[in-house]
Amino acid sequence: MAGSLIERTLGVLDALSGDARGLPLQTLAEQLAIPKSAAHRICHELIRLGYVRQDPLSGHYQLSTRLVAMGCRYLASSGAADIVQPILDRLAEDTGELVRLGIIEGNHQIWIAKAQGARSGLRYDPDMGREAPLYYTASGHAWLASMSDDEALALVEAQGIGDPTHYGPNAPRSHAELIERLNQARTHGYSWQRENAAPGTSALAAVVPHPVDGHILGVLSIAGPSVRLTEPRIHQLAPLLLRAAVELSQSSQASRLFS
Repeated sequence: MAGSLIERTLGVLDALSGDARGLPLQTLAEQLAIPKSAAHRICHELIRLGYVRQDPLSGHYQLSTRLVAMGCRYLASSGAADIVQPILDRLAEDTGELVRLGIIEGNHQIWIAKAQGARSGLRYDPDMGREAPLYYTASGHAWLASMSDDEALALVEAQGIGDPTHYGPNAPRSHAELIERLNQARTHGYSWQRENAAPGTSALAAVVPHPVDGHILGVLSIAGPSVRLTEPRIHQLAPLLLRAAVELSQSSQASRLFS
């Protein structure tokens, strides 16, 4: 990983965010393609500043809670808790499934808020803060469907399609099949998938457009176990999803989260 000290430091933080157990110095250096000595200097400066700690038993470097606290403070000051969360909570209550909101940041869609509607039984509850995979998720397809085919394929290529063995059995297997799914989403106004991202899970998603100029601010989705979220039920829930997406769009200018 070439680049400035700031770029390398952010790379260390990003790598550590992927594993709460922490990472050994050698792994960090290999992941970032930097000398071990450079990784060591960065980690110890981050320890001094309070963003990283070192496990006394394993020696692994771990994130402290300082970044978590910063994120929570930002979300609180953005108005998300007062404006966005009630909409997600209501949709989760009405559907009985997991509701997620992804925000568009440049060429990335990041899941930043959720509400869990399932009170018992099977629960589908992935971690927040991850970038939504574009190639095989309902959230990714909803966003891609708002673009031209060429723009969508370029974005997929930039992100990468990952390892096909990690997909679900119904994930698209070619660009042509992906475009077919995007056309389906364009026709219906929302995307859906059954066992694309992983076996046993289903989801539907719709974009949240800017209320004035229409550019895409985020993507709202409903996800759950396929045994509950059958295709007929997906289409039954779609009007609730679309109504909530409109409500988020209309409320977006009151929250800095969407700025």
